[in-house]
Amino acid sequence: MAAVFIAGASGFLGRRLSDELIRRGHAVTALVRAGSEKRLPAGCRVVTGDPLNAATYRDSLPGHECFVHLVGVPHPSPAKAPLFRSIDLASARESVAAAKAASIAHFVYVSVAHPAPIMREYIAARMEAEDAIRASGLHASILRPWYVLGPGRRWPLALLPLYGILGLLPSTRAGAQRLGLVTWRQMVAALTRGVEQPPSGVRVWEVPQIRGRD
Repeated sequence: MAAVFIAGASGFLGRRLSDELIRRGHAVTALVRAGSEKRLPAGCRVVTGDPLNAATYRDSLPGHECFVHLVGVPHPSPAKAPLFRSIDLASARESVAAAKAASIAHFVYVSVAHPAPIMREYIAARMEAEDAIRASGLHASILRPWYVLGPGRRWPLALLPLYGILGLLPSTRAGAQRLGLVTWRQMVAALTRGVEQPPSGVRVWEVPQIRGRD
């Protein structure tokens, strides 16, 4: 069983992933800001720190095999563009540097499907984070969902008929698959597979792989 450090453990995916990893017997250390501890599932070891400042959690990293980075602006939209660099990208760079310094064997990162016609600033920040991971030399799993469905995140279901049509046309099939919707359960399952099956080098999972269709 792995010792897993999760940055963003109190978030939408982080809580669910932490719960699943603990259920499967892994040791989970959860990085959270002060005041968010009660949002964690039982069984987590809690580290209170700032994901934008690795010095606040660096000493807690030794002994972990895997670092999962899930920090990001909730409900991203074009209006939040400046935050994608100051929070999403900045925290990812801190995590990568800290994981490398601690000789973490495997880094797991949730990026975003690209290219895509909208949310350019969000995609650019996530791509820069991917570049930082590759430059670090860390063994890594990078997941690229487009939109994750879950409680309070169901409006894209109205687009399913359009996805069906685009998936039938040869000229748009690849884009419809790459930018398809995934559920939070599929994401947690894919993240769990990532933790339990570390790669050699950098592995990228697009939407079909996140859905379990290799």
